[in-house]
Amino acid sequence: MQTDRSETTGIRDLAQAHGLDIDPENIVVNELGLDFQVAIAEAVDGGSWVLRIPRRTDVTDRAAVEGRFLCAVAPHLSVAVPDWQIHTTELIAYPLLPGKPGLTIDEQGQPQWHFDVESAEYARSLADFLADLHSIDPAIVRSSGIDEFSPAEVRQRKRDDITRVVAEFDVAPSLRERWAAWLDDDAYWPNFTTVTHGEVYPAHQLMDGEKNLSILDWTTAAVGDPARDFMFHHASVSAGAFDATIKRYVEKGGRVWPKFAEHCGELFSTSPVELGLYALQTGDADHMEAARAQLNPGE
Repeated sequence: MQTDRSETTGIRDLAQAHGLDIDPENIVVNELGLDFQVAIAEAVDGGSWVLRIPRRTDVTDRAAVEGRFLCAVAPHLSVAVPDWQIHTTELIAYPLLPGKPGLTIDEQGQPQWHFDVESAEYARSLADFLADLHSIDPAIVRSSGIDEFSPAEVRQRKRDDITRVVAEFDVAPSLRERWAAWLDDDAYWPNFTTVTHGEVYPAHQLMDGEKNLSILDWTTAAVGDPARDFMFHHASVSAGAFDATIKRYVEKGGRVWPKFAEHCGELFSTSPVELGLYALQTGDADHMEAARAQLNPGE
Protein backbone atom coordinates (compact mmCIF):
# COMPACT_ATOMS: atom_id res chain seq x y z
CA MET A 1 0.00 0.00 0.00
CA GLN A 2 1.42 3.37 -1.03
CA THR A 3 1.72 5.93 1.74
CA ASP A 4 1.62 9.64 0.98
CA ARG A 5 4.93 11.36 1.80
CA SER A 6 3.21 14.19 3.67
CA GLU A 7 1.43 11.57 5.78
CA THR A 8 4.68 9.80 6.70
CA THR A 9 6.31 13.13 7.45
CA GLY A 10 3.43 13.96 9.78
CA ILE A 11 3.81 10.62 11.53
CA ARG A 12 7.57 11.20 11.83
CA ASP A 13 6.99 14.61 13.38
CA LEU A 14 4.40 13.24 15.80
CA ALA A 15 6.79 10.51 16.93
CA GLN A 16 9.65 12.99 17.33
CA ALA A 17 7.45 15.19 19.51
CA HIS A 18 7.13 12.17 21.81
CA GLY A 19 10.86 11.44 21.90
CA LEU A 20 10.89 8.69 19.28
CA ASP A 21 13.13 9.32 16.26
CA ILE A 22 11.92 7.29 13.27
CA ASP A 23 12.91 7.13 9.62
CA PRO A 24 10.09 8.53 7.40
CA GLU A 25 11.33 6.36 4.49
CA ASN A 26 10.50 3.19 6.46
CA ILE A 27 6.93 3.80 7.59
CA VAL A 28 4.15 1.42 6.55
CA VAL A 29 0.64 2.64 7.31
CA ASN A 30 -2.37 0.39 7.89
CA GLU A 31 -5.66 2.26 7.46
CA LEU A 32 -7.96 -0.68 8.31
CA GLY A 33 -8.37 0.08 12.01
CA LEU A 34 -11.68 1.69 12.90
CA ASP A 35 -10.44 3.52 15.99
CA PHE A 36 -6.74 4.02 15.26
CA GLN A 37 -4.52 4.62 12.28
CA VAL A 38 -1.65 2.14 12.71
CA ALA A 39 1.88 2.49 11.37
CA ILE A 40 4.95 0.27 11.56
CA ALA A 41 8.11 2.35 11.70
CA GLU A 42 11.83 1.83 12.04
CA ALA A 43 13.63 3.97 14.59
CA VAL A 44 16.99 5.48 13.70
CA ASP A 45 18.61 3.13 16.24
CA GLY A 46 17.28 0.16 14.24
CA GLY A 47 14.39 -0.88 16.46
CA SER A 48 10.93 -1.42 14.98
CA TRP A 49 7.88 0.22 16.54
CA VAL A 50 4.11 0.15 16.24
CA LEU A 51 2.44 3.56 16.31
CA ARG A 52 -1.30 3.88 17.01
CA ILE A 53 -2.77 7.29 16.22
CA PRO A 54 -6.34 7.90 17.48
CA ARG A 55 -8.87 8.67 14.77
CA ARG A 56 -11.32 10.30 17.20
CA THR A 57 -11.13 11.87 20.63
CA ASP A 58 -13.64 9.39 22.07
CA VAL A 59 -11.16 6.49 21.84
CA THR A 60 -8.59 8.01 24.19
CA ASP A 61 -10.44 7.31 27.45
CA ARG A 62 -10.84 3.69 26.46
CA ALA A 63 -7.16 3.56 25.53
CA ALA A 64 -6.19 4.64 29.04
CA VAL A 65 -8.13 1.66 30.40
CA GLU A 66 -6.49 -0.66 27.86
CA GLY A 67 -3.02 0.52 28.85
CA ARG A 68 -3.61 -0.23 32.54
CA PHE A 69 -5.16 -3.57 31.65
CA LEU A 70 -2.14 -4.62 29.57
CA CYS A 71 0.20 -3.91 32.48
CA ALA A 72 -1.96 -6.09 34.72
CA VAL A 73 -2.31 -9.13 32.44
CA ALA A 74 1.14 -9.26 30.84
CA PRO A 75 2.84 -11.15 33.71
CA HIS A 76 0.15 -13.85 33.63
CA LEU A 77 0.36 -14.79 29.93
CA SER A 78 2.83 -16.92 27.99
CA VAL A 79 2.23 -14.82 24.85
CA ALA A 80 3.55 -11.29 24.41
CA VAL A 81 1.27 -8.27 24.58
CA PRO A 82 1.97 -4.63 23.67
CA ASP A 83 4.27 -2.71 26.00
CA TRP A 84 3.04 0.87 25.67
CA GLN A 85 6.26 2.82 26.20
CA ILE A 86 4.60 5.95 24.79
CA HIS A 87 1.00 6.70 25.71
CA THR A 88 -0.62 10.10 25.27
CA THR A 89 -3.91 11.32 23.82
CA GLU A 90 -2.12 11.83 20.47
CA LEU A 91 0.02 8.71 20.17
CA ILE A 92 0.47 5.21 21.52
CA ALA A 93 3.72 3.47 20.60
CA TYR A 94 5.33 0.19 21.54
CA PRO A 95 8.17 -2.00 20.27
CA LEU A 96 7.12 -4.37 17.50
CA LEU A 97 6.06 -7.73 18.91
CA PRO A 98 7.34 -11.09 17.67
CA GLY A 99 5.45 -13.04 15.02
CA LYS A 100 3.53 -12.36 11.82
CA PRO A 101 -0.22 -11.69 11.50
CA GLY A 102 -2.20 -14.86 10.96
CA LEU A 103 -4.63 -13.01 8.71
CA THR A 104 -4.21 -9.97 6.49
CA ILE A 105 -6.36 -8.20 3.90
CA ASP A 106 -4.97 -7.77 0.39
CA GLU A 107 -5.37 -4.69 -1.82
CA GLN A 108 -8.59 -6.14 -3.26
CA GLY A 109 -10.03 -6.43 0.24
CA GLN A 110 -9.78 -10.23 0.29
CA PRO A 111 -8.64 -12.13 3.39
CA GLN A 112 -5.26 -13.83 3.21
CA TRP A 113 -4.65 -16.62 5.71
CA HIS A 114 -1.03 -17.30 6.64
CA PHE A 115 -1.32 -20.52 8.65
CA ASP A 116 -3.38 -23.71 8.87
CA VAL A 117 -6.34 -22.97 11.15
CA GLU A 118 -7.24 -26.68 11.17
CA SER A 119 -3.88 -27.83 12.54
CA ALA A 120 -3.56 -29.58 15.89
CA GLU A 121 -0.69 -27.27 16.82
CA TYR A 122 -2.89 -24.20 16.37
CA ALA A 123 -5.68 -25.79 18.43
CA ARG A 124 -3.20 -26.37 21.27
CA SER A 125 -1.67 -22.92 21.04
CA LEU A 126 -4.99 -21.06 21.00
CA ALA A 127 -6.41 -23.21 23.79
CA ASP A 128 -3.34 -22.67 25.97
CA PHE A 129 -3.49 -18.89 25.55
CA LEU A 130 -7.22 -18.69 26.26
CA ALA A 131 -6.98 -21.01 29.26
CA ASP A 132 -4.27 -18.75 30.71
CA LEU A 133 -6.29 -15.60 30.03
CA HIS A 134 -9.58 -16.94 31.34
CA SER A 135 -7.90 -18.23 34.50
CA ILE A 136 -6.73 -14.76 35.56
CA ASP A 137 -8.47 -13.59 38.73
CA PRO A 138 -10.70 -10.64 37.78
CA ALA A 139 -9.46 -8.87 40.91
CA ILE A 140 -6.06 -8.52 39.21
CA VAL A 141 -7.50 -6.35 36.41
CA ARG A 142 -10.36 -4.65 38.22
CA SER A 143 -8.39 -1.49 39.03
CA SER A 144 -7.70 -0.95 35.32
CA GLY A 145 -11.29 0.16 34.88
CA ILE A 146 -12.30 -2.42 32.28
CA ASP A 147 -15.96 -3.32 32.03
CA GLU A 148 -17.04 -6.13 34.33
CA PHE A 149 -20.30 -7.98 33.87
CA SER A 150 -22.09 -10.69 35.82
CA PRO A 151 -23.60 -13.61 33.86
CA ALA A 152 -27.02 -11.97 34.09
CA GLU A 153 -25.59 -8.66 32.90
CA VAL A 154 -23.86 -10.36 29.95
CA ARG A 155 -27.19 -11.67 28.73
CA GLN A 156 -29.15 -8.49 29.44
CA ARG A 157 -26.53 -6.35 27.72
CA LYS A 158 -26.81 -8.45 24.58
CA ARG A 159 -30.60 -8.18 24.77
CA ASP A 160 -30.35 -4.40 25.14
CA ASP A 161 -27.91 -4.12 22.24
CA ILE A 162 -30.20 -6.09 19.95
CA THR A 163 -33.22 -4.05 21.05
CA ARG A 164 -31.44 -0.80 20.25
CA VAL A 165 -30.30 -1.96 16.82
CA VAL A 166 -33.73 -3.35 15.94
CA ALA A 167 -35.21 0.05 16.87
CA GLU A 168 -32.79 1.91 14.58
CA PHE A 169 -32.44 -0.45 11.60
CA ASP A 170 -34.64 -2.67 9.46
CA VAL A 171 -33.53 -6.11 10.70
CA ALA A 172 -34.46 -9.30 8.87
CA PRO A 173 -37.26 -11.21 10.69
CA SER A 174 -35.21 -14.42 10.56
CA LEU A 175 -32.43 -12.76 12.54
CA ARG A 176 -34.82 -11.22 15.07
CA GLU A 177 -36.47 -14.60 15.65
CA ARG A 178 -33.14 -16.41 15.93
CA TRP A 179 -31.79 -13.96 18.48
CA ALA A 180 -34.99 -13.96 20.52
CA ALA A 181 -34.97 -17.75 20.82
CA TRP A 182 -31.31 -17.71 21.87
CA LEU A 183 -31.82 -14.99 24.47
CA ASP A 184 -34.76 -16.85 25.99
CA ASP A 185 -33.00 -20.22 26.33
CA ASP A 186 -31.04 -20.59 29.59
CA ALA A 187 -29.08 -23.56 28.22
CA TYR A 188 -27.00 -21.37 25.93
CA TRP A 189 -25.80 -18.90 28.53
CA PRO A 190 -22.86 -19.07 30.97
CA ASN A 191 -23.33 -18.97 34.73
CA PHE A 192 -19.84 -17.52 35.25
CA THR A 193 -17.64 -14.87 33.65
CA THR A 194 -13.92 -14.56 32.96
CA VAL A 195 -11.32 -12.05 31.86
CA THR A 196 -11.65 -11.85 28.08
CA HIS A 197 -9.89 -10.23 25.12
CA GLY A 198 -13.09 -9.81 23.13
CA GLU A 199 -11.78 -9.97 19.56
CA VAL A 200 -9.54 -13.02 19.29
CA TYR A 201 -9.09 -13.64 15.59
CA PRO A 202 -5.99 -14.15 13.45
CA ALA A 203 -5.56 -10.50 12.42
CA HIS A 204 -4.87 -9.83 16.11
CA GLN A 205 -2.69 -12.93 16.54
CA LEU A 206 1.00 -12.79 15.65
CA MET A 207 2.15 -16.26 14.71
CA ASP A 208 5.19 -18.43 14.15
CA GLY A 209 3.69 -21.03 11.85
CA GLU A 210 0.68 -22.33 13.80
CA LYS A 211 1.89 -21.08 17.19
CA ASN A 212 0.67 -17.87 18.83
CA LEU A 213 3.54 -15.61 19.87
CA SER A 214 1.77 -12.29 20.54
CA ILE A 215 -1.78 -10.96 20.87
CA LEU A 216 -2.69 -7.45 19.70
CA ASP A 217 -5.54 -4.97 20.17
CA TRP A 218 -7.06 -5.42 23.62
CA THR A 219 -9.47 -2.53 23.17
CA THR A 220 -12.54 -4.68 23.89
CA ALA A 221 -11.12 -6.52 26.93
CA ALA A 222 -13.67 -7.08 29.70
CA VAL A 223 -14.73 -9.46 32.41
CA GLY A 224 -17.57 -11.20 30.64
CA ASP A 225 -18.61 -14.15 28.51
CA PRO A 226 -15.65 -16.46 27.73
CA ALA A 227 -17.33 -17.49 24.47
CA ARG A 228 -16.46 -14.07 23.06
CA ASP A 229 -12.91 -15.34 22.62
CA PHE A 230 -13.98 -18.52 20.83
CA MET A 231 -16.70 -17.31 18.49
CA PHE A 232 -14.46 -16.40 15.55
CA HIS A 233 -12.60 -19.70 15.89
CA HIS A 234 -15.92 -21.54 15.93
CA ALA A 235 -16.97 -19.73 12.74
CA SER A 236 -13.64 -20.41 10.98
CA VAL A 237 -12.83 -24.09 11.57
CA SER A 238 -14.40 -27.51 11.29
CA ALA A 239 -16.32 -29.03 14.18
CA GLY A 240 -13.43 -31.44 14.74
CA ALA A 241 -10.85 -28.68 15.02
CA PHE A 242 -13.09 -26.71 17.35
CA ASP A 243 -13.67 -29.76 19.55
CA ALA A 244 -9.91 -30.37 19.72
CA THR A 245 -9.39 -26.79 20.86
CA ILE A 246 -12.04 -27.07 23.55
CA LYS A 247 -10.66 -30.42 24.77
CA ARG A 248 -7.22 -28.87 25.23
CA TYR A 249 -8.73 -25.73 26.81
CA VAL A 250 -10.56 -27.80 29.43
CA GLU A 251 -7.42 -29.86 30.11
CA LYS A 252 -5.56 -26.61 30.81
CA GLY A 253 -8.19 -25.38 33.26
CA GLY A 254 -10.80 -23.70 31.02
CA ARG A 255 -14.52 -24.11 31.73
CA VAL A 256 -17.32 -24.74 29.24
CA TRP A 257 -20.96 -25.84 29.38
CA PRO A 258 -23.04 -28.27 27.28
CA LYS A 259 -24.19 -25.72 24.68
CA PHE A 260 -20.91 -23.81 24.56
CA ALA A 261 -20.25 -24.46 20.87
CA GLU A 262 -23.82 -23.58 19.89
CA HIS A 263 -23.60 -20.41 21.99
CA CYS A 264 -20.43 -19.41 20.12
CA GLY A 265 -22.34 -19.76 16.86
CA GLU A 266 -25.24 -17.65 18.08
CA LEU A 267 -22.88 -15.02 19.45
CA PHE A 268 -21.10 -14.79 16.11
CA SER A 269 -24.46 -14.35 14.37
CA THR A 270 -24.84 -11.03 16.22
CA SER A 271 -21.76 -9.52 14.53
CA PRO A 272 -24.09 -7.27 12.48
CA VAL A 273 -25.48 -5.94 15.77
CA GLU A 274 -21.98 -4.86 16.81
CA LEU A 275 -21.52 -3.17 13.44
CA GLY A 276 -24.87 -1.43 13.86
CA LEU A 277 -23.91 -0.13 17.29
CA TYR A 278 -20.60 1.12 15.92
CA ALA A 279 -22.35 2.87 13.03
CA LEU A 280 -24.73 4.57 15.45
CA GLN A 281 -21.75 5.71 17.51
CA THR A 282 -19.82 7.17 14.59
CA GLY A 283 -22.74 8.38 12.49
CA ASP A 284 -20.63 7.62 9.42
CA ALA A 285 -22.73 7.08 6.28
CA ASP A 286 -20.56 4.21 5.01
CA HIS A 287 -20.75 2.46 8.38
CA MET A 288 -24.52 2.89 8.44
CA GLU A 289 -24.87 1.45 4.94
CA ALA A 290 -22.66 -1.54 5.79
CA ALA A 291 -24.72 -2.20 8.91
CA ARG A 292 -27.99 -2.06 6.95
CA ALA A 293 -26.65 -4.58 4.44
CA GLN A 294 -25.67 -7.07 7.14
CA LEU A 295 -28.76 -6.64 9.28
CA ASN A 296 -31.13 -7.22 6.37
CA PRO A 297 -29.13 -9.16 3.77
CA GLY A 298 -32.24 -10.05 1.78
CA GLU A 299 -32.96 -6.45 0.87
